[in-house]
Parts: sequence; C-alpha cells; structure tokens
Amino acid sequence: MADHYQLNLGSLRSSITLTLHTHHAARIWQGRTAREGVHSIMGMAGYISVTNLIKQMAAQDDPYADWAMVQLEEKLMQAKAGMLDLTQQFDRIRQDLPTQIDMSDNLNIHPVTLPLYIGSQLGFLAVYLLTDYDTLVRRTLLAHHTALIGRIDMEAWIDDGAHLLRSLFGQAQRYRHAGVTRDDMAANNARACAAVEKFGVPPQDILAGIRRSQFAPPIIRHGAVPVDDADALAEEAGESSVTVDEPEDEA
Repeated sequence: MADHYQLNLGSLRSSITLTLHTHHAARIWQGRTAREGVHSIMGMAGYISVTNLIKQMAAQDDPYADWAMVQLEEKLMQAKAGMLDLTQQFDRIRQDLPTQIDMSDNLNIHPVTLPLYIGSQLGFLAVYLLTDYDTLVRRTLLAHHTALIGRIDMEAWIDDGAHLLRSLFGQAQRYRHAGVTRDDMAANNARACAAVEKFGVPPQDILAGIRRSQFAPPIIRHGAVPVDDADALAEEAGESSVTVDEPEDEA
C-alpha cells in the first residue's frame, strides 16, 4: 500500500560568520564611501551584491552574465595564486628565525566577527581570499616587529596583498546588467543590438552556452523574472541566515 504523505520541506540554511584580526583586512571589507575630493572604493558587501546579481542573471540565460562570471572566476584564480606567492615568499623569510625561538601567531585580542549573507560561490571565494590576506598581514606585522623584515618590505607585502583584492573588486564593479537572453541574441532584436553596442559581442563559446563558470547556476528559460539592476539584490544583506541552494535539474 502506497504511503501518501505531503512533505513540506523548506530551504537548507546555515549560519556563517567571518572573523578578522587586522585593520587592513577590515578596511578592505568596508571599502570607502565617496566624499568631496575622494572617490569611493568598493568593499566586500558591494562585491557580494554584484556577484549575487550576476549569478541570478546567468540563471536567466543572460550570456553577458555568464561572460562576467567566467571573467570573475579567472580573476579570483589569479588573485589566489598571487596571494599564495606572497605567502610563500614570507615563508622563506620565516626560515631566518632561530630554531631556539618559538613564535606563536599574533591574534587580535578584540577581533571583529561579521555575519556572512552570501548568495554566490564567487562571493565566498573572495571572502576566503580576504582571510588569506588577513593572515598575511598578521604574519607580516609580526615579522617586522621581530626584525625579520624592514618597514619597506612590510609595507610592500601588505600593499601587494590589498591590490589583489581591490583589483578583483574593480573587475566586479565594471559589470553592467545587459538585460538580454541568448534568444534575444539569436534573434538579433532591439535589446540584443543595444547590448552589443554597449558591451560588445560575448565570445562565441559563451554565447553558445558551451563555456560557463564552474559555479554557474542551471539556466531557467521559462517563467524567469527579469531584474533591472543590483538594487533588487542589495536587500539580501538584511536576511538573517545563508540559504544553501540545492541542485536543480537543467532546463
């Protein structure tokens, strides 16, 4: 006899926080608001909002969003490699520490703990990169304090690590919502022509849907609700938890 139960399952949720120990990493997180004579600098919250929007648009078959995801993923991998190179350089410096000295990590006695509300994997990857930078800064400051490196080297390491993250945010900041689908591009309609005029033509393998980011969502071609700009996703930062999306069948 078959059982007839209605299973009202909700979304999977997880509470995730980030702990930072250095003012340098905290400034990267916050960014900078524009004021007279000073331009704004995107912080992690702005970057996350952009990646959330890009992911949503990629799910609605926007080839420009897929193109942006591929470019951001490549930028993330480059930044991760750059941060690893800085860390390995520092590890070689640490070898100068006498074996008779045991030096523990320097941790902030009052670190800042931040809740994470992230709807995209590219957002999480950037947060992981920020934690690597936070660790690099801590170790670099300690190396300078203990005379393993001079001030010039210390500042160079800290600035080089920050540049990797700000360059990533700059890549995200260049994204603009195109408002087209692959069907529009195939029909060469008015929306497609306007998008091409503004943003150029995506690479053919991306336009055909052959090359996508490994974190690209399944494409939903029916019943999609368009989003005009990033403002619709900015409100996500007010949610109280992180939603973990379960895999969906490809359309």
